[in-house]
Amino acid sequence: MSTLRLETWRMSVAPLGSENPLPSFQQPIHQPVLSGKPESDPEAGYLRDYLPYTVQDGYTRERRMTDVKMAVLENDVLRAAFLLDYGGRLWSLLHKPTNRELLYVNPLLQPANLAMRNAWFSGGVEWNMGVIAHTPFTCAPLFAARVDTPDGMPVLRLYEWERIRQAAYQIDAYLPDGSEILYVRVRIVNPFDQLLPMYWWSNIAVPEREDVRVLAPADESYRYALSVDDLQTVPVPLVDGQDITYTTRFRRAADYFFLIPDQQRPWITALDASGKGLIHVSTDRLHGRKLFLWGTGQGGRRWQEWLNGSSHDYLEIQAGLAPTQLEYATMPPLAEWSWLEGYGLMEADPQEVHGENWQAARAEIESGLEKLAPRPAFEAEYQRSEAWKDQPPTEVLHAGSGWGELETQRRRAAGLPPFAGVGLDFSGALSAAQQPWLALLKTGRFPDSDSDVPGAGILVQAEWQALLETAVQRQNAAGWEAWLHLGTMRLHDGDSSGARQAWEQSLAIRRTPWALRNLAVLARQNGQVNEAASYLLEAFELRPEAVPLLVETARALIDAGRARDFLRLLSGQPEAARQHGRLRLLEVEAGLAVGDLDRVGQRFDEGFEIVDYREGDEILTDLWFRYHAERLSREKHVPVNETLMAQVVREHPLPPAFDFRMKAEE
Repeated sequence: MSTLRLETWRMSVAPLGSENPLPSFQQPIHQPVLSGKPESDPEAGYLRDYLPYTVQDGYTRERRMTDVKMAVLENDVLRAAFLLDYGGRLWSLLHKPTNRELLYVNPLLQPANLAMRNAWFSGGVEWNMGVIAHTPFTCAPLFAARVDTPDGMPVLRLYEWERIRQAAYQIDAYLPDGSEILYVRVRIVNPFDQLLPMYWWSNIAVPEREDVRVLAPADESYRYALSVDDLQTVPVPLVDGQDITYTTRFRRAADYFFLIPDQQRPWITALDASGKGLIHVSTDRLHGRKLFLWGTGQGGRRWQEWLNGSSHDYLEIQAGLAPTQLEYATMPPLAEWSWLEGYGLMEADPQEVHGENWQAARAEIESGLEKLAPRPAFEAEYQRSEAWKDQPPTEVLHAGSGWGELETQRRRAAGLPPFAGVGLDFSGALSAAQQPWLALLKTGRFPDSDSDVPGAGILVQAEWQALLETAVQRQNAAGWEAWLHLGTMRLHDGDSSGARQAWEQSLAIRRTPWALRNLAVLARQNGQVNEAASYLLEAFELRPEAVPLLVETARALIDAGRARDFLRLLSGQPEAARQHGRLRLLEVEAGLAVGDLDRVGQRFDEGFEIVDYREGDEILTDLWFRYHAERLSREKHVPVNETLMAQVVREHPLPPAFDFRMKAEE
C-alpha cells in the first residue's frame, strides 16, 4: 500500500546561520560559455544579478546532530524521503527488497559555496528551476502538500514561486501500489503573454566507485572542462582512448552533456560491477542528459572531502530541458510545460553493460528499461497524472516563503489573473519581510520605522518599483528605508544615477550603513576605488559587528592600494573576526601587498579554512605560489619570472588543505 507521512531524520548539520544583509549587485559568476555550439544564443536569459535573492553565507563548518524534517513516500518496493527545508530535495530512495540505496546519501548536511546564493550541499536529487547556477531554494524551504488522487493514492506536491522568472513550479511525486518506479511529475507555467527564458535540471547524486559506469543513449557529447570557451564535441564513450563513462579514470573535473537523438527515449543510468544501480527516465520534454565528475586530482579530492567528509565519493547524472546547462530553453507566451520523470533500480547483464561494445551496452539498458517501465505505459502514466495536476491539496504539510502569497495579492489588486491555479496554496506564509510591501499595496505608503535595520525583504520586480516610485513622489515624508529599496530597484534596472539619488536621499534622512555600502558599490562600478573604501569604512564604523561589511571594506581597501589601512583595521577587531577564514585570506593578500612575508608565512603555517571558498576560484592557489615566489626572490636576489615560478611550483606544491582547483594540476 502506498503511504505518505512526515518524519524527522537525525543528521549531522551545519546550520545556515544569518543571511547576508547586503544585496549582491554582482553579475552572475556562471555565464553561458557556448563556443563550439553556434546554434545557441549566449545572451538569451542573461541576468544582471541574482536579486531579489539574498546571499546565504552565514554558515560555518561546525556541525551538530539535528532533527531534519522529511516527507516520506513509501510502497512495498520503494521508500523515498524528501528534505522539506532544503528545496524539497529527494534525499534517499531505498529499494526495499534488496535494501539497496539508489542515491548518494551524504551523512553530512554541510553548505559550501557552489550555488547562486552561495550555500549548496551534495547528495540526493536537487530540483533546479529558473536560472543557471542551482535553484535559489536549494537551502530554503519549499511548500509541501498532500494530494489524494481519485483512487486514494497519496501524492506529495512540492511547489514554490520563483522570483526571478516570476513563475511557479510544481513537483508531484508518487508511488503507486507495487510500483518499482518513483514517479515525479514536474510542471512549469509561464504566466506572461511574452517569451520566458526557463531552466530546469534534475541533479542526481549517485555513489562513485571504480566499477561504476554511466550510460546514456548517445554517441557524442559536449564536454565542458570548466574553463572559458571550452565546450567541445567529443565521442562517447572513448575520448583520446579513455572511456569517459568511468569517472574515476580522470583527474580533471568536467561536464559531459550527452547528445541524445530527437526520437530517442531519454534516460541515464549509473551501474556497478554487478550491473545494478539507479536509472532515470523521462518523457521527451526533459531531453537533456549530463554526467558531472569531480576528477581524481588533488583539487577534486579536496572538494569531495569538503562536501562529504570522509564518506564515499559521488558523481552526478542529470536531466534537463536544454542540451546544456549553459543556456536556457524559451517558453512561449502563456505556455505550460510538464513532463514525467521515473527513478528506479536497473538490473542488467554486467558483461554487456561493462563490455567494450557501446551499442550492445546501450541495447541491454534499453531492453531492461522496457521491462521496468515500458514506454507506452510510461506515457500513459504521464497522461493519467493530468487528472490531478490542478486538484487542491488535501492538506498543506509545510510552508515555503511568503513571496508567492504577496504576489497573489498584488495580482488580485491589479485585476490580473493568478500566476497559478488552485492546486498551489501559498496562503498563510506571509512573514515580516513581506509586511511593509503589503502595506504599500494596500495604503500606497511604505511604512517608516525608527529602526536602522531594514524591515522589508528585497524586491526588484518592475510592478513593485512602480508602486514605490509613486509612493515616494506622493509621500513627502517617505522614510530612509523606502529610498533604500528604491535605490536597489533602480540599480538592478540599470539606472545608476537614479540609484545614487535614492541612496543619497536615504542618507539625508538617516545615516545607515546600508545606503553607504550601496554607494560604495556604485563607486566601485565607476572605478572610484578610494571613494568606495571611504564609504565602506564609515559603514563599518556604524555596524562593526557585521562581518560581511568588514570583508567588503577589506576588499575595497586592498583594491585602493590601502592594504596597510586594512591591516591596522584588522588588528583592532575581536579575535573571532580576525580568525574568520575570508579575512585570513584577505590578510594574506594584504601582507603580500605590503611585503610582510613573515606575516603571510605565519598565516599559511597556522592554516585556515575559508568556509565559503568559491567553486572555481583560484585566489588561494595564486597567493600560495606568489608568497613562495616573493620569498625565494628575496633569498636569491633574483626577479620573479617564469623560471622562478616554475621552481616554486616544483618545490612548494600546494598543500591538499588549500587545494580547491577544478582543473588538473600542472
